[in-house]
Amino acid sequence: MAHYLWDLSHIQPRHDVAMAGETIPAMFWNAVQARGDAVWLRQKELGIWRAWNWNQVGQAVREIAHGLLSMGFAPGECASILSNTVVEWVLSDLAVLSCGGVCNGIYPTDAASQVHYLCEDSRTTVLFVEDDEQLDKALEVRERLPLLRKIVVFDMEGLGGLQDPDVIGLEQLRQRGREHLARHPGLLAERVAEVKPDDLAILVYTSGTTGKPKGAMHSHEGLVFTVRGYNTLISRDESDECMCFLPLCHIAERLGGEYFSLYTGSKLNFVENPETVPENVREISPTVFTAVPRVWEKFYSAVMIGLKEATPLQRAVYGWGIGLGERIATDVMAERPVGGGTRLQYRIARWLALDNVRKMMGIHRARFLVTGAAPISPDLVKWYLALGVPMLEVWGMTETCGASTGMPPERIRPGSIGPATAYNEVRIDAETGEIQVRGKNVFRGYLNLPERTAETFTADGWLRTGDVGTVDADGFFRITDRMKDIIITAGGKNVTPSELENELKFSPYVTDAVIIGDKRPFLTAIVMIDQENVEKYAQDNDVPFSNYASLTRTREVQDLIQGVIDGVNARFARVEQIKKFFLLDRQLTAEDEELTPTMKLKRKLVEKKYAEPIEAMYR
Repeated sequence: MAHYLWDLSHIQPRHDVAMAGETIPAMFWNAVQARGDAVWLRQKELGIWRAWNWNQVGQAVREIAHGLLSMGFAPGECASILSNTVVEWVLSDLAVLSCGGVCNGIYPTDAASQVHYLCEDSRTTVLFVEDDEQLDKALEVRERLPLLRKIVVFDMEGLGGLQDPDVIGLEQLRQRGREHLARHPGLLAERVAEVKPDDLAILVYTSGTTGKPKGAMHSHEGLVFTVRGYNTLISRDESDECMCFLPLCHIAERLGGEYFSLYTGSKLNFVENPETVPENVREISPTVFTAVPRVWEKFYSAVMIGLKEATPLQRAVYGWGIGLGERIATDVMAERPVGGGTRLQYRIARWLALDNVRKMMGIHRARFLVTGAAPISPDLVKWYLALGVPMLEVWGMTETCGASTGMPPERIRPGSIGPATAYNEVRIDAETGEIQVRGKNVFRGYLNLPERTAETFTADGWLRTGDVGTVDADGFFRITDRMKDIIITAGGKNVTPSELENELKFSPYVTDAVIIGDKRPFLTAIVMIDQENVEKYAQDNDVPFSNYASLTRTREVQDLIQGVIDGVNARFARVEQIKKFFLLDRQLTAEDEELTPTMKLKRKLVEKKYAEPIEAMYR
């Protein structure tokens, strides 16, 4: 793209090795030695930003690691982290890996039952938790986790009186680590040296079609190969400021945030909480900003709301400027020339309005923006381009260590996910149209699930992604559909609708249900009630109705189904809960095209037919 929209000289790939090391811990300790007093991590504490240089991070990781060693933490053992995105998450992760262990992340929104399953499946022996809220979940299920030896709490506020031999604060663990370090000064270095590239490093759990999460296994070799590959897509360096706010148990932040910044030396700034992201962005002014579509949508909405309070002149100037930017972006993407007069006008537009919009959002220093984890509106991408900031869409999945395709900044095509990255191969299956991936970045398989692993790969070793797409003559891929009905919310969370639907159908009052939520901010449901049972309920409770349709509209029946949904929601994480629903006002039969031969609602047809009431639930 032309320089008058942005400077391409600052968006260039690197093909050299930015930091030596064939495993994540080897790379980390090399980085500590090389970068020393340079700042790596920043986190806001009590309203003040605290900086951690590489030496300080190294000291904390060393103490935590020795604390683990003092408890007999052995190579190959798994430690899990149940926490929001905080500095302590990174410290604990690097300590576990330095000990030769395997690290697994758990969403802080997960219910206690999910914590139990994930710890049991991964054979977790040490569980790090953020605070008293997360500790409660761990304590609720620990009796059913015989392998769990110790729970480590990051923030002990409110837990001063806790007397539990199996629960320890992070600071207390670090103190034990210091004592252990004094007695065994060379032990950690030995452990780091013993870690092999082929060793299992991390588990990233992803929901499958069966509903039970599957632990995707990634080796050190795969992680190192991928972060080096990321730098050949668009490089970062020590001068870059990044934000760390997406969940670290998700592959996007783990690879694109923590490990990529470890490799390149770019600074990681941790936000206070998800609600303060807009404020923190303005404080940090990141040079590189990766987020999910929901965040980009919120930023855009904030600008639109702000414009309503602007003067008529300000709105007019903005309208002229953004319109001009969109026209230029369209011409550049179509490889049409842009005249000198238009370029001059655009510089004026930036000075008068567009640069102020960028500052208002905190992206005025951004060299580029990255969007991924869920599809984004092409019109929204064009809006950011019009502001003069390149927005690059990437596509990948947990099983590919994140990005497998990426948009080149010089050839941005909204609606496309770009060509394959240089570090892996991507193809379209001729028979099914499925997008498939092959490369060292692809995972080793699912933990304890050899059959599911085998199903995930073709006979010639390509990963089946489940996405259907096309590729043009220039090698740019587009996603057209999903082979499976996995829902990806606007926040980037994978949800298996069949599990929720089956839970709803377990109620005697529900015959069928369809979960809605793909590319949307939350989940909703279309519910078909069981006529016989609900009619009986209405009669028993003196609820007046004349026919099936009137029955579905009564407040009492609405409340009844709400109760069913509340009961189901209690068993799921917050992001997997159903926020709204509506009841079908007619009883479908075998003759209806919305039903399969086995009397199940056809998802696509139902979503199309009831598009209007679905949209109403999101207004």
